[in-house]
Parts: sequence; C-alpha cells; structure tokens
Amino acid sequence: MDTFLSLYDGFAVALTWQNLLLALAGCFLGTMMGALPGLGPANGVAILIPLAFTMKLDATAALILLTSVYYGAMYGGRISSILLNIPGDEPAMMTCLDGYPMAKAGRAGEALALSGIASFVGAFFATWGLVFLAPQLVKIALLFKPAEYFVLYTLAFATLGGIAATNQAKSAFAAALGIGIAMIGVDTQTGVQRFTFGEVHLYDGIDFLIAIVGLFALSEVFVFLEHRDPRGAEAPRETVTIGRLTAPWSMLRRCTPTMLRSTGLGFLSGVLPGAGASLGSFLAYSVEKQVVDPTGRSFGKGDPRGVAAPEAGNNAASGGALVPMLALGVPGSGTTAVLLAVLLTLNIQPGPMLFQENPDVVWGLIAALFIANFMLLALNIPMVGLFTRVLLIPTHILMPIVAMVAFIGIYSITGSTFELSMMVGFGILGWILRKFEVPLVPIILGILLGNEMEVNLRRAMTISNGEWSTLFDSWLALALWAIAIFGFVAPIFMGKRVKRRIREAEEERIGD
Repeated sequence: MDTFLSLYDGFAVALTWQNLLLALAGCFLGTMMGALPGLGPANGVAILIPLAFTMKLDATAALILLTSVYYGAMYGGRISSILLNIPGDEPAMMTCLDGYPMAKAGRAGEALALSGIASFVGAFFATWGLVFLAPQLVKIALLFKPAEYFVLYTLAFATLGGIAATNQAKSAFAAALGIGIAMIGVDTQTGVQRFTFGEVHLYDGIDFLIAIVGLFALSEVFVFLEHRDPRGAEAPRETVTIGRLTAPWSMLRRCTPTMLRSTGLGFLSGVLPGAGASLGSFLAYSVEKQVVDPTGRSFGKGDPRGVAAPEAGNNAASGGALVPMLALGVPGSGTTAVLLAVLLTLNIQPGPMLFQENPDVVWGLIAALFIANFMLLALNIPMVGLFTRVLLIPTHILMPIVAMVAFIGIYSITGSTFELSMMVGFGILGWILRKFEVPLVPIILGILLGNEMEVNLRRAMTISNGEWSTLFDSWLALALWAIAIFGFVAPIFMGKRVKRRIREAEEERIGD
C-alpha cells in the first residue's frame, strides 16, 4: 500500500505542465536520435545533458527530460532497422532480421506499428517491475556496510563489460583508466594534491559532464570526420513504402504471448549486472525462435513475432537497468551510467537512502516514465512518417549540430575555456579508444564511482584496524564477490559464443 501511495505522490509531482512538456520533448527528441543509425540512447542522453543544465531545470525536471530521451531512443532504434536494415543501435539489430523482410514485402507500416506496441508493452511492465522491485532491493541495500559497498562497486566494474564481451582486458584497462581520472584533485581526507601538476583548475577533480560529453558526443564527431567523404557526398539510403500504419488485431493477438515472454526476459537482463538491452534483445529473439519456430521456417523471413520479441526485450531491459541504478547507485547499462552522472551532478546520491531523502525525485521520475510510455505510443504510431524523414538528414549537417550543442552547453555550465579544452581532450581520447575497440562506459563508471570506492575501502580498513579480511567476512560480501568473479570470467568462456551468434545474425541481416 505504501508503494501505491508513494506512486500517487509521484504522479502529483510529474503531472505539472512543465514536466509534461519536458517528457513530451524528451520522447520526441529521443525517438529522433534513436532513429539515426549510430547514435543510440547513451549518446542521445549525453548530447542533451548540456541542454538540460542550460535550461536551469530542477533535479526532477532534468531527470524527466533525460529519461524520456532514454526511453524515446530505445523506441526509435527500430525505425532504421525496419526501413533501412540498419540498426539504430546494437539492441535494435535483432529487429532487422524480421522487420526488414516485412518492409520489403510491403508491410513496413505494420512492422513499425507492431514494434511500437511491443516497445510499449516491454517498457510499461518493466516500469511496474521498477516500482515493486527497487524498494525491496533498497531493504537489502540497507544491510550494506563500507566493505559491502566496496565489493558492490567492484562487481559493477567486473560486470559492466557485458556477457557478450570477448576482451575483458580492454574492459579492465578502461575501468582502471576511469579510476585513475577519478583520483585527480585534492584528496578529501589528507588534503594532498594528486595528479594536478600545479593546475588550479584540477584541484576539484574532473567534472563528470565534461568527460561524458567529450567521450560520447565529441568522439562521435571525430569518428565522422575520420570517415567522411572528402567530396561531401553520401551514399543514397534505400527507402521503402510505409503502407498502412496499423497492425491487424489478428497479428496483435498472435504476438501477445511473445511480447509477455520477451518482457520478462528483457527485464531480467536489465536488472542483472552487465547484461543490458543488447543481451535482452538477443535472448528474447533466440528464446522465442526456439519456442514458436524451432524448425526456422518463418523467423528471419518476415515473421511479426520476430519483430515483437526483440523490441519488447530491449525496452524491458532499459527499464530494468534503472533498478540497480536507483536502488544501489550502480548502473545496469551504459545509458544508466550517464544518468547516474546527472544525479551526482545534481547533488543527489543514488542508493538506498534516495527513496527516503528524495522521494519526490525518485517517485516523480517513475511516474513520468509511465507518462512517457503513453506519450511514446501516441507519438510513434501516427508520427512515424515524420520520424522516418529524420533518416534523410545528412551526417555532415547532423554532426556540426552535435558539436555546437556540446560546446555551447558545457560553456554555459562552466563558463571556462579550460573546461572546453578538457572536453575536446576527452573527445580525442574517446576517438582513439574507439579505434582500438576499448569500451567507454567503464571509464565513465570509474570517474563516477572511483572516489566512493576509495572512501568505502578506507572506511572499511579503519573500522577493521587494517584487516583486509573485513572484505570477506559477511555472507553479503561473499555473495557479491561470487557474482563479480562469475561476471568477469563468464564472458571469457561465453562471450565468443554469444558474439558468434550475434555476428551470424548480423551476417544474415546483411545477406538479405
């Protein structure tokens, strides 16, 4: 009953004209960014962070805007997958397998409508899972002491590479680099300067937003500059006829069990550390294929259930990833790591005390997610024609806009040219790391959690008089260590297999 009362209070916070307009704007912008191949939800949120802070929004309003962008980008990724056979982001890749064949058969509108409904089902029920599971996880988190928090942060670093990762050494290097960046500044306990090299601007450390916008947004611009056509021309993009923008009732009834099963799998993938929307989409499609089409006669040839499964799965995973972020302060995906940085910048500490100290923020955010889901359903069916036109925007026009938003936004927040130079430096760093296929999310996580990890380790050592065994002397710490070790080792043995299955699916998509 308390949960429903809290949710009612959250709707009282969310149902204001300002928050409703922000949710609508976030849904619209997120869908457009999700539709553009290559951007994805993490980049979309990172690009709009400066805009949210430039508008001088309060904490609840800023989070409503950015989480609506998050949900909208997850919705939008299906558009280019179905129409162009080009996934907007990695989780939308599985949608290509049956979505594009439906489009080639003149059923693009049906595929878009069905995928929009499947996305709604996955995100809607995942938000209900967030409502009921996050408060229960908070009760467990209240048992955490400094040692358990240190192990929890270790778990986050060990598993954020994902179950599909094949090179854990690169993930570990990225995490170590992030922790090293977090150490820059004045030590809060001793007052000693660390890695500042006498530069006054570094005394307060590296700002989360500068690192995020540089690593994600500006590195995307540098990648474009590297691969651009020197003549300024772009290859024409194939388009298909949309057709009717409604899905027949018979198709919806046939796909309903698929959407429900995929929602459960996707939500579980989002909650589990290191799984995320990509694995949620892959599992939903693979399991559904085994359940309803074990002979492979219809999946991959334009079966509507092959569209509904990955869309419900990846959108459910996006909601599930918010559970550990809000309840434990540990992100469950790359995009929630970016949202965690936003919370910390707003002086809000995610974790078990968030539900007690800032109930208006957290419940207002959850209520806004429900509202955003209905807005996205309303936007994505009748306005899909508009969103498809976004695909026609030339990259040489889009990337300067991204750079402009990044520079103006960061300067309006910091008012410092030194911070702009640092942002460019992080952009170059991100571009170099992406060339070597080093993941960027562990770097962000290291910058976000490095100081907290150090503080909790020091507290644990102080309480135990320097006994390292304190990191292993509780059942909770041992359980977290076991999950961390499994999460780090499993991709070494399972990652190649999962990647091979995903690569085979991508080759099948390209072959079509």
